[in-house]
Amino acid sequence: MTSAAPISGPEPSDPTEVTVVGIGADGWSGLPPASRDALLDAEVVIGGGRQLGLLPDDCPGVRIPWPAPLRPAVPGLLAEHRERRTVVLASGDPMFYGIGRALAEICGPDALRILPHPSSVSYACARVGWPLEDTEVITLVGRPAARLAAALHDGRKLLVLSADASTPATVAALLRERGFGPSRMNVLQQLGGEDEACTEGTADTWQQPPGDPLNVIAVTCRRAPGTRRLGAVPGLPDDAYEHDGQLTKRHIRAATLGALAPAPGELLWDVGGGSGSIAVEWLRTHPSCRAVSVERDPVRAERITRNADRLGVPGLRVVTGRAPGSLAGLPVPDAVFIGGGLTAPGLLDACWEALPEGGRLVANTVTLESEALLAAWHRRHGGDLVRLAVAHAVPVGGFTGWRQAMPVTQWSVTKPRPAEHAGPAATPDAGENQS
Repeated sequence: MTSAAPISGPEPSDPTEVTVVGIGADGWSGLPPASRDALLDAEVVIGGGRQLGLLPDDCPGVRIPWPAPLRPAVPGLLAEHRERRTVVLASGDPMFYGIGRALAEICGPDALRILPHPSSVSYACARVGWPLEDTEVITLVGRPAARLAAALHDGRKLLVLSADASTPATVAALLRERGFGPSRMNVLQQLGGEDEACTEGTADTWQQPPGDPLNVIAVTCRRAPGTRRLGAVPGLPDDAYEHDGQLTKRHIRAATLGALAPAPGELLWDVGGGSGSIAVEWLRTHPSCRAVSVERDPVRAERITRNADRLGVPGLRVVTGRAPGSLAGLPVPDAVFIGGGLTAPGLLDACWEALPEGGRLVANTVTLESEALLAAWHRRHGGDLVRLAVAHAVPVGGFTGWRQAMPVTQWSVTKPRPAEHAGPAATPDAGENQS
């Protein structure tokens, strides 16, 4: 039986199969017959201490609490009890930020029989009257609170899965700091249990003492007057970043992200990070995107980290060091952006070599020397070579005129697969930089 197979009624478990039972705050009384039968039939029950404590005495299985850290212990613990009927207890729906994911990755889905319980998210939406499909869920369990910032948009409904009893106060403080103090908060505790409770207020006025550690926070986002509005697409205002002038400006940044074309789950190398704006906005396109920003200046590297935290992508990895040397050992990228240091010996070669077939490379420059280098690579590998120019209207006496920013030369290319042709071959002129 697989996790996807319908369950018509209780069946004796195969000794090599692990049954995963979701349980809520209502404990044994909230379990359906199939889940109860699995637990009554189990020889071994593995779970968190709180979950094991919800079982009645007539469940005969040996109760084993998960050790810490949990993930490394899973294979050995399951192997130890392989020949015994084993049930793993999970909180709510095991496949929603639960142990089910780790078990499926370790054992394979065909080795599991999963009996879910309503998740805390389903209970929370039922209590506050929100449609589940219109509600964004963010977990802060084992994750930094700063990741909440990327989801803050006026009128948006968020459900925050708390790490512990202190999380509501942490969320309220973050909302105030990010200019969302008027946001409404409903802290829902022990959902589905006898001690279920709800505490309400706004982030601006939140002074509630810590309550139950088992809680979910429903946040109705409200932006305070005067707070800068940040959109959901690349091209955030330049003043959204802390910087020292080393910043890919807004309009060029939007064009650069368009050329990089991030997709869910992909990894970016941002080489010559500056203020980190390209990596930050790559990460903001989807929660599963990943990025590494490489910056030689330690002061700027620290600034990149602060920008990532403030804009809701604290998962940005920052590597302090000179490229190409600091690129060694990094995970294989899906895309590479080079925003500085193009003329460093071997940099383009290292980035091109690191890219897998089908990977993208985008490089920007404002200098003639780097432009000549990009032109040579364009002749060898094809792609698009463009010049981007932006002018801003500024006062000229009592009138208005255009002030031209430095034009940016951009080369973007996709590394060809074996059956593809990068473009017509060309013999470089004598004297070209052969990096």
